[in-house]
Amino acid sequence: MNLRPSRRDDPDINITSLIDVVLLLLIFFMVSTTFTREAQLQVDLPKASTEPAEAPKKVLEITININGDFFIDDKQVVNAKPETLRRAIVQSLGDQRDVPVILRADARSPYQSVVTAMDVTGQLGLSRLSLATTQPQDAGTAGRPPSSPPASTGASKP
Repeated sequence: MNLRPSRRDDPDINITSLIDVVLLLLIFFMVSTTFTREAQLQVDLPKASTEPAEAPKKVLEITININGDFFIDDKQVVNAKPETLRRAIVQSLGDQRDVPVILRADARSPYQSVVTAMDVTGQLGLSRLSLATTQPQDAGTAGRPPSSPPASTGASKP
């Protein structure tokens, strides 16, 4: 005979599903709520200007022909040595160093001539360098080799 009172566990309420529902409701309300600004700063924004941007006053144009000869603003440099090119650029620009430089090189010109021109302009502190290019004739086939017509198999089509 067991005279000890049996220890009964207190009944527990399982709230796991309740927490799931509350979190889902919280997410739903966070997503569906629209936020409005109650107080906005009053800022007087400047008016937009539709005037065209002012073109630069001076542009240095370096052209390299197929032989690797340099031209500065359509005047040929005596030889293709970097020192000569440097002197010609300094003579053309003077003390200005914020002038945009356009480098136009023939597609078949020696690559070393292009590198030399870029190196000299960099050493002189001319950082606004652009390389002039042209669009290919057929932009849809750019980068693909020219295709030839399909070979004939000798069979005639009906």
